[in-house]
Amino acid sequence: MTNLDTSSVSSPLPSDLRAQFLSATERNRLPIVDQLAALGQPGYEVLMDFLREYQASEQVFTKYGAVNTVAAKAYQALFKAQTEAAQAFLSQHFPTGIVPLKSDRAIDYLPLQQLLAQQDFLEADKLTSQKLCELAGGDAIQRKWVYFTEVNAFPTTDLRTINALWLAHSEGKFGYSVQRELWLSVGKNWEKLWAKIGWKDGINWTRYPGQFVWTIEAPKGHLPLSNQLRGVRVIDGLLSHPAWES
Repeated sequence: MTNLDTSSVSSPLPSDLRAQFLSATERNRLPIVDQLAALGQPGYEVLMDFLREYQASEQVFTKYGAVNTVAAKAYQALFKAQTEAAQAFLSQHFPTGIVPLKSDRAIDYLPLQQLLAQQDFLEADKLTSQKLCELAGGDAIQRKWVYFTEVNAFPTTDLRTINALWLAHSEGKFGYSVQRELWLSVGKNWEKLWAKIGWKDGINWTRYPGQFVWTIEAPKGHLPLSNQLRGVRVIDGLLSHPAWES
């Protein structure tokens, strides 16, 4: 048997992967996205067809503004592909990304969407902090951090957009709503939360930026960060915000 024959036997054909992808559960579809992307253009065509159907059916989850994680990962694969066909498709169908970029303060979240689609979590985290300052207003922009008293006035729309971006581009691992669920699961005990999400190890705080994990392999709820130098009031405000109550 030639090497070509061996390859054809051991590697699924694009049509086989297409059938597997379309018939799989949402959880099982996620790793198949990577397999399709590894095939190049034939795999990209499957992902584009899937996203066309997704867009037509408007399969958008309403809770916290989140979108389908498989659709988000398919979008990411095409975004990273940088092929002419993939870029033309995204420009036509998803010009501002997979997550609707809604804002009550006319804030531009496109750069955040792009960083997260690239999985550049460190820069996305920095930009998230900047966007929170923009929500708080001119004084916060100038000082480069947010007072806890400013958090409750953040629009629900904007917090849900930021959260949806983190959820979509982390396979549901990162985001304020994830941190809130973990916080509630430990009875709102901050010390237990810090340990659970990897912000503290025993008595030692995780040092920024080198000790934090800036990849999808980070603990659930690890990102985005909130400045703890001034205590827990800012993150308490974020996780207690009305945005997560319905």
